Amino acid sequence: MPRSVAHIEKVLQVANSPSAAARSRLAASWRRSAEKHGLDPGEHRSPVRLEGTHLRERLGVFDKFMTVASPRLDSLFSLVGQSGCAVLLTDDDGVVLDQRISEADAPVFEAWGLCVGADWSEQTEGTNGIGTCLAEQRRVIIHRDEHFYARNTAMSCIDAPIYGADGKIMAALDVSSARVDQTEAFNRLIGAQVAQTARAIEEANFRAAFQKARIVVAESDDAEASTLLAIDDHDLIIGATREARRVFGLTPVGELPPSPANDVLGREDGPTGFEKAERAAVIRALTRAGGNVSEASRQLGIGRATLYRRMKRLGLDQS
Repeated sequence: MPRSVAHIEKVLQVANSPSAAARSRLAASWRRSAEKHGLDPGEHRSPVRLEGTHLRERLGVFDKFMTVASPRLDSLFSLVGQSGCAVLLTDDDGVVLDQRISEADAPVFEAWGLCVGADWSEQTEGTNGIGTCLAEQRRVIIHRDEHFYARNTAMSCIDAPIYGADGKIMAALDVSSARVDQTEAFNRLIGAQVAQTARAIEEANFRAAFQKARIVVAESDDAEASTLLAIDDHDLIIGATREARRVFGLTPVGELPPSPANDVLGREDGPTGFEKAERAAVIRALTRAGGNVSEASRQLGIGRATLYRRMKRLGLDQS
């Protein structure tokens, strides 16, 4: 039996089994692809691709985000590009916005439809790294035969979600491999780097969204998440990453209602060590400024009076 036929039969058998979907995330995705999205694993067609005005409009919406992400995509590609991997950045619909592919591998990825403008949502491509990452809002590795479509089983896809400053998922970071000898163990190593890069992009995008605010890093039990708060000159929290919203019990998504930083950070159920981190940041600024409070406040991007109040609250005297 041809390999592609065997794959199609296996996917359909698993997708039609409610018990399999209950036991396995992969099986649940196959079932969504077949039942919810009405896809056929044996279908032969190229991925849907946006072009012209539709693509330009979408790229325009994400222009600032891609500017922030671009150097981090370059860094990731410098690590994985020589091993037959491509780096792709998509929007929250799974449409590829940017890519890094070596010239030698470009024809292969182009033939697969891994290119700017291609729609890799689960709704159109079934189970795949990009689409399933966005659908389940988690890191995923879809290795070769784990793909829904038989035509996609030659690739391995490693993905991590990226959340916007409003707490909503806004993108997926993908590394796809064209190597036939790529192992699952190697995929896991790449996965760790993809997650780290996704976090770096998320942090950089958050900082860019609150350029005039003081950014404070909090602790979290999730080492892979960005836990940042944006605090203005009035000591009001005006922004928080998705993980910070979870940790501090803030509005999960959307615009964040301003709240006094002391009210939030003073909670006994907040993450341990936060005040210690803030205290250390103030001490570092004062040390760099040689004890000059005015200069330290400029470094921190806050007013002199605000710094005095913070020093008092943190138990720091001017000496």
